[in-house]
Amino acid sequence: MWKKISAQIRAVTVLFLTVMNTMLWMIPLYIAGIFKFLIPVPALRKKFNQAITFACNTWNSWNNTIIDLTQNIRWDVLGHENLKKNDSYLILSNHQTWNDILVLEKIFINRIPFLKFFIKQELVWIPVLGFSWWALDYPFMKRYSKEFLEKNPHLQGKDLEATRKACEKFKDMPVSVMNFVEGTRFTPQKHKKQQSSYKNLLRPKAGGTALVLDALGRQLQTILNVTIFYPQGVKTIWQFFCGEVNEVVVRIEKIPITEEILGDYFQDSEFKARFQNWLNGLWEKKDDCLTELSGKDDAAKMAN
Repeated sequence: MWKKISAQIRAVTVLFLTVMNTMLWMIPLYIAGIFKFLIPVPALRKKFNQAITFACNTWNSWNNTIIDLTQNIRWDVLGHENLKKNDSYLILSNHQTWNDILVLEKIFINRIPFLKFFIKQELVWIPVLGFSWWALDYPFMKRYSKEFLEKNPHLQGKDLEATRKACEKFKDMPVSVMNFVEGTRFTPQKHKKQQSSYKNLLRPKAGGTALVLDALGRQLQTILNVTIFYPQGVKTIWQFFCGEVNEVVVRIEKIPITEEILGDYFQDSEFKARFQNWLNGLWEKKDDCLTELSGKDDAAKMAN
């Protein structure tokens, strides 16, 4: 009973400290963001972006400190050596829980540029968060459904054009673009419904990855193929705060960006097939990695 109460107290403490840290660093972010909005002068916007990036990196660092002080997690990370803050990266990762974002921010802080996530266009109107995402230069994506385009054929390709335009702002600064390739969090139910051919993963969605590479491929230096594994099983973010995650395993593969994976995915059918094969092969390797990590974990449990 006391153990459960202690875990709940720990979680409340982590949540309180994280909220207070967020509120603190939202102040300079908003001040710089408002000036950035009101004074659209490129040279000054660069200064405002630097202030915003500093605020976000410090916020992230303090969040990591909170986790380090309140959690007892063994971090088993390989492949994050020799990364550079002035280079640009595309991060591809499996996705199982919202904790994945905390993990990615933990392992990449001060190693690569601050992570940028693609956000749906409609979310820009969310109070407080929408402006924060805009100030952070998160790329907003507008995607039309197949049914919508059938009724409005004149808008064909406009969503892709908007996404390419959203990526243009990154052409003059280092960036780390984050993409959860499966498009949603893995669950056994989704895996069964999708009839995925992978043991531990959902099927990868190639379109978004191809679009980022098409828009930014010649600016990006490297793809970071990230595989996240939780030996104790997937936990919710509340369980994470309660201290139920004792170990996190991360494997990072650096993949050079070559002409082979650059092209027009939506107009060139030959390139589309080739890119899908490439991404499916990448996902097969990731699936094998998760199977191997799971096997090692099972063996360790048996040994104990």
